[in-house]
Amino acid sequence: MDAREDEEDVDTVLAGDISAFERIVQRWQRPLVNLAYRFCRDRSRAEDMAQEAFLRAFRGLKSWRRDAAFSTWLFAIATNVYRSELRRLSECTLPLDSVECLAALNANLIDSTDEDRDRAVRRLVSALPGKYKEVLVLFYFHEMDISATSRSLGLPEGTVKARLSRGRKILRSRLPQFLGELHLKEAQ
Repeated sequence: MDAREDEEDVDTVLAGDISAFERIVQRWQRPLVNLAYRFCRDRSRAEDMAQEAFLRAFRGLKSWRRDAAFSTWLFAIATNVYRSELRRLSECTLPLDSVECLAALNANLIDSTDEDRDRAVRRLVSALPGKYKEVLVLFYFHEMDISATSRSLGLPEGTVKARLSRGRKILRSRLPQFLGELHLKEAQ
């Protein structure tokens, strides 16, 4: 996406033509909904969360300092909204050691005949503690580099690297067990 278009639209909105914000929404709606979906795994809820992120971005448009790309600023707002929303709704969390419980929780999402490694990884990522899930979602699913992930989460790059490393280690240790549980479920 063209950063110049974002800058022009922001300038137009700040000059008083709020209809230019619609172009920003059209450009960024799909990526923000997809990001929200990675956090909550519910399309309707993801759309609501993205709408809230756009509302906060619109209200705070004057605070964009332009020292980072508009997209980085927007994703930082969205990530904060999504994190707050998930805390507010106190989403059910399970320990990663409870693979059977995790499989049961996701039973409605699991199509045992089509289950593949990618879906299993995504499910395990969604069960990670928030601090690991956030960096993995941004880095891998939204293909942000360390620097952009760091800015979006407001964390030092070293912290992002450490959380990526720890999150990957947890996934590597749990994936074989999780896949085994799925195969047992298929056999029953």
